[in-house]
Order: sequence, then C-alpha cells, then structure tokens
Amino acid sequence: MTNMHRGIRVSPALRGTWRKALSHRAGRLVDAPVFSALVMTAILANAVLLGVETYAGLAERWHDPLSVLEGCFLAVFTVEVLLRAAAHADRPGDFFRNPWNVFDAAVVLFAFLPLTGDNTTLLRLLRLFRVLRTARFLPQLRVIVTALGKCLPGTVSFLMVGTLLLYVYAMVGWLCFSASDPGHYGSLGRAVVTLFILMSLDGLGDAVHAGLLISPWSLAYYGSYVLLSSFLLVNLLIGVVINSLEQARDSDLAERKADELPEPHGAPDQDADPLDAFGVHDRILAARLALDDAERLLQISRLDSR
Repeated sequence: MTNMHRGIRVSPALRGTWRKALSHRAGRLVDAPVFSALVMTAILANAVLLGVETYAGLAERWHDPLSVLEGCFLAVFTVEVLLRAAAHADRPGDFFRNPWNVFDAAVVLFAFLPLTGDNTTLLRLLRLFRVLRTARFLPQLRVIVTALGKCLPGTVSFLMVGTLLLYVYAMVGWLCFSASDPGHYGSLGRAVVTLFILMSLDGLGDAVHAGLLISPWSLAYYGSYVLLSSFLLVNLLIGVVINSLEQARDSDLAERKADELPEPHGAPDQDADPLDAFGVHDRILAARLALDDAERLLQISRLDSR
C-alpha cells in the first residue's frame, strides 16, 4: 500500500542509463546529414512562404493553406529543438552553452507566446528570424556571423573614435565656414552631416573648391579630415573585422576537431563499480580457484604418502 502512495522509485543508475540512451539516439539523429538537409529545406521553404505572403492577392486567396503550412513549419521547428534538447539529456546544461541552441529555442518559444499572436508585425519579424538559422547549417556563413559578434567591441571603440573626430572637425568647420557657407556649416548638425557625407569622398572636389574660395587653409582642413576618416579609420575598421574573422574561423575549426575526435575505448563507466575497471574481481576469482586447486593437490599428496 505504501508503494502505491509513494509511487515507483527509479534508481539513479537506471535513470542515468536511460538519459544516456536517449541522448545517444537523439544525438545520432541530430548529427545525421539527412536531418540537417531536411531542416535546411524547411527553413528555405519557410522563407519562400514569407515572400509569398507579401503579395496581398495571393495571401487573401490562399489564406487557409498558407496558415496550415505555417503551422506545419512551426511543428517541424519545434520537434527539431526538442530533438536537439534530447541529445543533451545526460547533460542539459550543455544545450544552453551553445549560442545557436539558445537562438533556435528562443525563436520557436516566442512563436507560442500570446503576445505574438495578437501582434502580426511582431509575429512576422519572429518568423523572419528563422531564415537567419540557415547560418547554423552553412559553415562559412556561421563563421561570418560569429565574426560579426566578435567584432562588436572593436566596432564600438571605432564608433567612439569616429564620433569624436566628427565632433571636433564639425566644430572647426562651424567656426571657419558658418558665415560663408551656412547651408553646410550653419550649425553643428549640418556640419556633422556634411562631414559624414565627405567621409565617403562623395562631393569632396566641390567642397575643396568652395573652401579654397574662402581660405587657402581649407585645403589642410579637408586634407587632414579625409586622411583620418576615409583612410585611417576605415582601415582600422577593416583590421578589426579581419581579426574577428580569423578568431571565428579558428574557434570553428577547433570545435570541428573536437567533434571529430573519437571517444576513448575502454574508459570506465561512471555508474559502474570502480573495481571492475581494473579487473580486481576477476583476479580475486582466479586466485580463489588457484587456492582450491592447491588445496586439492595437497590433500591428494597426503593420501599418497599414507
């Protein structure tokens, strides 16, 4: 009676064995090339569906079939995330250590929230994020996306330096050219916009020509600004991106090598008896058999001596 109230208890060893079996089977399914190809096909088909819905006539005429297809895609992506989570059943914390797993789970989870169902624009944006999941299945694209994430700190520093440079040169331009050229330097905001456009070297010749009519020192002003903004800062940004790209490529290569390493054979199981890993039980059994044989030989020799 007490067992009925308390329920059936499962030993930790049996629970661990069940988790390992589930993780092994789900991991083999997730790592299969066919599984990746099917998910990739579903993502691309979902992208095509999003493009079709932009045509008002087709969306109104095929509203019900398109809604059914959207439900099917959501079911496929949900099953995919659940299988990936099951592949980490023995160690659930490892599932959230992978940023791609967190991104996939968030995209699928947000689709089930009541808030997204009422807001059509938010729902479409979340569905659009599914297209970004193609980077998970394309190694080169995954490296580029990872590099973009790694270059964010360097990009922030670049923006701070660029903002400071724009502010200084805009103030100097306002002081020197506001009276003669108020259309471009009449205020700090106009000066910033003018210099931001000149950063791409667009209209630089006209700006230099107009500045020379005001003062010959304008050549030094525009020359130093172009040298610092268009050459030095841009090359600095390119260096930051290239460095981040190399880091992302190295980390991706290290992850691939770690995944391709074979599991060591003959490693002792954590749930098994540690004495079995060294064959102690077999040695004790062999020693007992040897002692029994020695005792029999000793008895036979005593009988023969009589």
